[in-house]
Amino acid sequence: MLKLYFAPNSRAGRIVWLLEELGLPYELNKMSFRADELKSEEHRSRHPLGRVPVLEDGDVMLYESGAIIEYILERHGHGGLKPAVSDPAFPAYLQWFHYCEGMVMPPINTIVVQTVLLKPERRDEKVLNQARKLLSKALAPVDEALNGKDYLAGSFSAADIMLGHACFMANRVGCVDDGMSNLQSYISRIAERPAFETAINMQ
Repeated sequence: MLKLYFAPNSRAGRIVWLLEELGLPYELNKMSFRADELKSEEHRSRHPLGRVPVLEDGDVMLYESGAIIEYILERHGHGGLKPAVSDPAFPAYLQWFHYCEGMVMPPINTIVVQTVLLKPERRDEKVLNQARKLLSKALAPVDEALNGKDYLAGSFSAADIMLGHACFMANRVGCVDDGMSNLQSYISRIAERPAFETAINMQ
């Protein structure tokens, strides 16, 4: 059985969401953001930086959420949640799948650091405002791409699990502008999916 090392409010939520969408059985090893757990020698043997998610599948150990999603789709997905290479939607699927970590998550990471992880005296308002502006700019093409579409590659796919999760988090930190009506509707749409509700509410 697949085993997932998970912490709340992290990219590991994407993997739970995927597993729930596919209806795959899995074992969840819940961890907290404490040094004695994530930075322990035991967990560093799974992830050298002491982070989540980490997936175990028999003798396979894998980290990085995008890599884990691709692995699960190829080995356990039975052709689901991914358009065929010959499908006209495949290029869009690839683009939005990778756009998440390339463009959207870096400013979100900075925002979380500046508003949650750093002590108040170490926070930098200039850095925070710059990250918020970058995030709004990164989300604008997503809003445009969703015009007239429910999901990024036409039908629901793993690109929505990657980027949709990031858009949901961007909205949580107040960076989805009111004028981005397509994106607002998209976030509401994915938030209503039962598998997403299971993943996002898992503590």
